Amino acid sequence: MSLLADLQNINLSVSTEKIIAEYIWIGGSGNDLRSKARTLSGPVTDPAKLPKWNYDGSSTGQAPGEDSEVILYPQAIFKDPFRRGDNILVMCDAYTPGGEPIPTNKRFNAAKIFSHPEVAAEVPWYGIEQEYTLLQKDVSWPLGWPVGGFPGPQGPYYCGIGADKAFGRDIVDAHYKACLYAGINISGINGEVMPGQWEFQVGPAVGISAGDELWVARYILERITEIAGVVVSFDPKPIKGDWNGAGAHTNYR
Repeated sequence: MSLLADLQNINLSVSTEKIIAEYIWIGGSGNDLRSKARTLSGPVTDPAKLPKWNYDGSSTGQAPGEDSEVILYPQAIFKDPFRRGDNILVMCDAYTPGGEPIPTNKRFNAAKIFSHPEVAAEVPWYGIEQEYTLLQKDVSWPLGWPVGGFPGPQGPYYCGIGADKAFGRDIVDAHYKACLYAGINISGINGEVMPGQWEFQVGPAVGISAGDELWVARYILERITEIAGVVVSFDPKPIKGDWNGAGAHTNYR
């Protein structure tokens, strides 16, 4: 396993100018994230200079099987905290080969609104509080909870510390630092009311960048929990009954 880790952490810049770009997009459910990687000839910092790409939309619930090609338009670039170096994460939206936004592409209309001169003049600031729940992978039960059972009542867990109150802090801190590395304006984290539940805050971010940063922050969290063998859920009510729900509260200034 140490050799595998060594290979994953190879610094490409010592042997090539090529970089890896991970193209990210939102899948057919409107909640799932998808990504695929490609090699570029050198570092890129402007999304307009990135090539468009395609994918099989019939495999993501975004196109019929007989006409499945969907085109990715790069919209925002972030540093890749997993591959590091000059490698990048690229937030994209999706279009038909004819250039029409596909039905699940909500960014297209949002970008038109935020680019309107009257809207841009307002410099709309957003702060988004994203709550989420960490689940044990094989049983889909919150991290730190006894399998098939329940922890003590809510009360001590919110912003709590200690092995009996905070579950998954290593994942949360890894995500925090990875987002800062990527260039996401993540402004804080905290434990939430339900044990196994956490929150991170993105912002202040202006206009359409708030959405791009939030989605890439979610992507990074999904990747980190994948490595940790834990499932992240953004379900608004992951556990029925008198247990705290999870949301993405949006503040506007």
